Amino acid sequence: MKAFISVDLEGMPYIVIPGHLSLKGSLYKEARKIATKVTFIVAEELYKNGFDEVVVADSHGPMVNLLVDNLPEYVELVRGYPRPVSMVAGVEEGCDVALFLGYHAKFGTTRSSFDHTYSGGTINKLEINGNAVSEFLLNGYAAGELKVPVILVAGDAQLLEDDVEKYAPWAETVPLKRSLSRVAAKSQSMVRIEKNLRKAVARAVVNYRKNKVKLLTAKKPVRVKMTFQRSHFADVAESLPMVNRIDGLNVEYEASDMIEGYKIFELLVLAAHGTTYLLELRK
Repeated sequence: MKAFISVDLEGMPYIVIPGHLSLKGSLYKEARKIATKVTFIVAEELYKNGFDEVVVADSHGPMVNLLVDNLPEYVELVRGYPRPVSMVAGVEEGCDVALFLGYHAKFGTTRSSFDHTYSGGTINKLEINGNAVSEFLLNGYAAGELKVPVILVAGDAQLLEDDVEKYAPWAETVPLKRSLSRVAAKSQSMVRIEKNLRKAVARAVVNYRKNKVKLLTAKKPVRVKMTFQRSHFADVAESLPMVNRIDGLNVEYEASDMIEGYKIFELLVLAAHGTTYLLELRK
């Protein structure tokens, strides 16, 4: 059997300041060690529970965050960006189950670490079929389109309570932190976190084998609405013929399925980033 793990950073334990999150950040080295530790705990437990292959998608920022010095032989690592379907790249390669680690709440969530939706600098809100979604739901829908169920989510407690319990109540959850504000949180010791993760992975595998898990699916055709942070991002987005401009910040489009919808969304985010870069050059 083959498992897929998508790894983000903002929902990891102990990560609370911007210096944790970027390549040149003052505490980035610490964040990399934390994320690698959590990921390898889960991968090892999956291996112990019968998964002989584990695909790990390094999915935060530049997507080169996890340390590779002691990569287990049964783990394949997806790194680098841009890449198709971004945070779930690799799930399409015959994976049986998906697990999301270090995930955080969507933009605008009260007292939640680094709340944002996919790209904090460009996206205010992402809606799929009329519902505002977090990265958990975006990626869960993509995995579901490929017939891969999400069996475990570990990250910020607010995400687990707001979204996971609502949309995927069958999934095991492990709170890695409980946020006190956007840049402050409380986390248990890594010893206790490891125990909780291992127990949750074992339960999740049992649930999968007993057919107690479901697919996250988006109704087709998929209607996507994007609310940008700046109007010039929408100016560029409406250049794509399939995109309809609603107002200053909002655009919408329709996709045949979730994978197509995800790829268009990713392209529009990249276009927004490119616009930011061009404007910086003109200063």
